Amino acid sequence: MNQQIRDHGGDIDLGMARYGGLPDQWIDLSTGINRMPYRVPSLPIEAWTSLPTKAAQARLLQVAGAAYRTDAPMLAVAGAQAAIQMIPQLGRPGCARVLSPTYNEHAASLAAAGWTAEEVGSLDALEGADLAVVVNPNNPDGRIHSPDEIMGLAGKVGRLVVDESFVDPVPRFSVAPMAGKAGLLVLRSFGKFYGLAGIRLGFVVGAAGDIANLAEMAGPWPVAGPAIAVGTMALADHEWARMTALRLGTEAQRIDALTTRAGWRLVGGCALFRLYGTPDAIAAQDKLARFRIWSRIFPHSAHWLRLGLPGSPAEWERLAGALNC
Repeated sequence: MNQQIRDHGGDIDLGMARYGGLPDQWIDLSTGINRMPYRVPSLPIEAWTSLPTKAAQARLLQVAGAAYRTDAPMLAVAGAQAAIQMIPQLGRPGCARVLSPTYNEHAASLAAAGWTAEEVGSLDALEGADLAVVVNPNNPDGRIHSPDEIMGLAGKVGRLVVDESFVDPVPRFSVAPMAGKAGLLVLRSFGKFYGLAGIRLGFVVGAAGDIANLAEMAGPWPVAGPAIAVGTMALADHEWARMTALRLGTEAQRIDALTTRAGWRLVGGCALFRLYGTPDAIAAQDKLARFRIWSRIFPHSAHWLRLGLPGSPAEWERLAGALNC
């Protein structure tokens, strides 16, 4: 079995263990989660006390299909991560190729299921794989490919998995509207763009046979009642999504200006996170952590540091102060 590194953002416990402080004293910018989340209203008591009904699950999928502009079969799961861990079970293990560097759970989950997981640096290098993975926009560098470029792989790989966890601010790059034919699976994350990662909600879109097999693996209640209720409301709020995408685009430029003045270089990113080149990533992370701001560094780079976007004015002020120190 291949061994893969499985480090992640969101490890705020590590920051507290090293630097002290309580959770509410920290600003966790180590993930790409929107820190100005969708406002959750009071939920019906049934969302907490009853098993999710088939009607509620179907309504969630209907709303998600409209939000993602697809009428292809779809399954709601407990975050895109759940789909990442199930997809390797859809077929006999073979040669998988992952466009890298990227979110390391793809290669790790494939390797854990017995696949030979190869990391490659270009779309062309994916050709010939039994299973190929493209994260679009990519995490952590924000590299993005057009739908035409991605769909150009159709027929050149056995199964194509497109992880669109960060595509919500730029929906024109989604291939979800093209899903439904055999060989293509599209993953969508709810929690990142809507800032509600804790409810664990995501979707996988694909051909009817693949979705049926994944549904069998996931079981009858793969998503909790509160997640269904919140997801249905939020995904139907198209105006909130439009305004949030505009805000994130503006604030991405704002954080770039702050870091440029601090001497960092923009390497890439998207509207939900930014990737910077620093003289020393460990030292840069340490500097921010002393202001109770947690960031993401990478085992494969001594210089890369990734930051999510602050939320409140107070968070922006603290980040600016830390960078100017």
